[in-house]
Amino acid sequence: MSFTSNDYEQLQQLINESPENQVLIQKLLDYQQYTISKISHELRNPLTFAYSTFQLIESQHPEVTSYKYWDSLRGDLEFMSQLLAELSTYNNSQRLHNRAFSSLDFLRKICLSFAASCVDTEIEFTSKIPDSLPTITGDELKLKEVLLNLLKNAKEAVGSQGAIHLLAEMNENHLIIHISDNGCGIPSEHLDTIFDAFITHKSGGTGLGLSIAKRVVEAHGGTISVSSVAGQGTTFLLKLPVT
Repeated sequence: MSFTSNDYEQLQQLINESPENQVLIQKLLDYQQYTISKISHELRNPLTFAYSTFQLIESQHPEVTSYKYWDSLRGDLEFMSQLLAELSTYNNSQRLHNRAFSSLDFLRKICLSFAASCVDTEIEFTSKIPDSLPTITGDELKLKEVLLNLLKNAKEAVGSQGAIHLLAEMNENHLIIHISDNGCGIPSEHLDTIFDAFITHKSGGTGLGLSIAKRVVEAHGGTISVSSVAGQGTTFLLKLPVT
């Protein structure tokens, strides 16, 4: 069982109603987190051994790579490894290691890194980052992973060519980050569940990337939302408080 975004909102309402609710619900959430962590740990070890054995067989008997199901087996093992890694990230997404850092330098480095990945493509990547952006407090690594994941999704959405744009701005006491693309867009019937865990409409996806993004942003006291038109493009909007 996994909680949807709506479930978490209802839990938050119950928490706000009384201290007793807060204590009880926090215990339930802590237990859920512990259970996920334990299951991930128990699965990770045998999977690591299985993948090591797979690589050993491949190195000692290279002829097996011509077997028609070999690549499929490799893909399944790699997908399970990816799923466990993302499950661990999801489970720990609200544990922040906060420090003060320059949002200007932070965003410039992310844009340079992503632009480098587009060099050998027909994708046009542009950004607008004002020099006046402030210092913010947060978990720089987790926020970096969120933004790079959103940019990666935009890159997949536009395919071999298209346009991606990152815009940063200040609005009162909040840093606003827009990530837009003119790619395939998201069907309207998928928008309500796009941030829910384990729901994916992308081939090879785990259904955790956007739910991780939402948990990380909300752990910072911010919000993330999406607007999209199928066949025209998508915009993600992040709103982070500046303290």
